[in-house]
Amino acid sequence: MTNKTPVSDKLTHFDQTGQAHMVDVGGKNDTHRIAVASGCIRMKAETLALIQSGTAKKGDVLGIARIAAIMATKRTSDLIPLCHPLALTRVTVDFSVDDADSSITCNAQAETVGKTGVEMEALTAVQIGLLTIYDMCKAVDRGMVITNVRVMEKHGGKSGDWTAGS
Repeated sequence: MTNKTPVSDKLTHFDQTGQAHMVDVGGKNDTHRIAVASGCIRMKAETLALIQSGTAKKGDVLGIARIAAIMATKRTSDLIPLCHPLALTRVTVDFSVDDADSSITCNAQAETVGKTGVEMEALTAVQIGLLTIYDMCKAVDRGMVITNVRVMEKHGGKSGDWTAGS
């Protein structure tokens, strides 16, 4: 059995002829919208120790990564062609260190009151935060690996709440 539903009926960024377009959110109600995303960067134990000691050559790695991540959320629509520009009301970025796994997890939460969700902004924050860590530490560890970047939860809007694994 094949699915004969046109792509445009499943993917909102395509019109009835299959052409890409920006979704019309004009008829949607403004609601408080929240998205949380997460991702991880694994590295050598020595690299993690350098970050934790605060003696990396380029400075406070996690502090700079946090600012980069927050700044990135504000530029998401410049990076993702069909993403709506949003008036963000709050962005938080936190890093947690796992010494046993020699990794750092980035968690970002983005919020707005508007007609469309903030999942892309939260994902952008995580990616840029982790890429900033990579950039600041690549001189000592080019083998770092960024993994498991994903939306963990979203709240608000017509579709309501969603949590990963539910």
